[in-house]
Amino acid sequence: MEAVITILALLVVVFIALGVYATVKAVGAAKRGVDRTITQARRTVEDTTLRAKSFGQPGVAGELAQLRLSLRTSMRATQDALHAGAAEDASLAESVALFRRLSAHGLELDDELKRLEREPDRTTVASLLPKLRERTRQITHSAESLRWAARDRARQFADDDLDALNAQIDIEAGALRHWTTDEPAQSGGAKNAASPGRGPGTDWPDPAATTDPSATNSTADEAWSGPAREESPQAITAPDPRLRTTYPWQKSTRPETTN
Repeated sequence: MEAVITILALLVVVFIALGVYATVKAVGAAKRGVDRTITQARRTVEDTTLRAKSFGQPGVAGELAQLRLSLRTSMRATQDALHAGAAEDASLAESVALFRRLSAHGLELDDELKRLEREPDRTTVASLLPKLRERTRQITHSAESLRWAARDRARQFADDDLDALNAQIDIEAGALRHWTTDEPAQSGGAKNAASPGRGPGTDWPDPAATTDPSATNSTADEAWSGPAREESPQAITAPDPRLRTTYPWQKSTRPETTN
């Protein structure tokens, strides 16, 4: 009895532990989903604000917003392309590592541009714009190089796979149409079989050499109807009325001759 109670207690403890573990995992997944949603919403709002500033504010503020917008757009597109390609192509791991190093420079530049947006001394900021443009151009150019290289690699693999697939389909289609090559030989053989000659070695009787018409009819009947069956005189003289219909594959019955 004590053993049964111990086993039940252990089962209860195990079920409680599994419930706590599943609850913790579910809460963690929900929290990650909420954080991801908040981050995505914040990013969308910030991009929309930068786009509005780049078009609505002239001068230094508008140019800073344009630099931030182009930097963030290029880096995000490269990140998505590399992560999507790395899941299918392991050789992109080095490209992902290089992009992480490039992302550090991009985040540093984005933070600097963000601080300069709140800078009241517009003259100093305007003097820094050429260097900021050059840094932005270098980072976005490197990101675009990685992105387009990954896309070209994926497209080349897709083209190679499509070429191999087309070659296999052509081979299979040729195998399925095998009768197009065998048809001339088979049609010639069918003609020879349909109209055999009457030279030496031919088993067909010569109708001209047969003088008895009944023998000719009998031979023709045997040629088309197959081997004759032995029938009793009663079956010949009194056929079943239900079998009066004559079919092409039945043996023709000759009328009886009177002596």
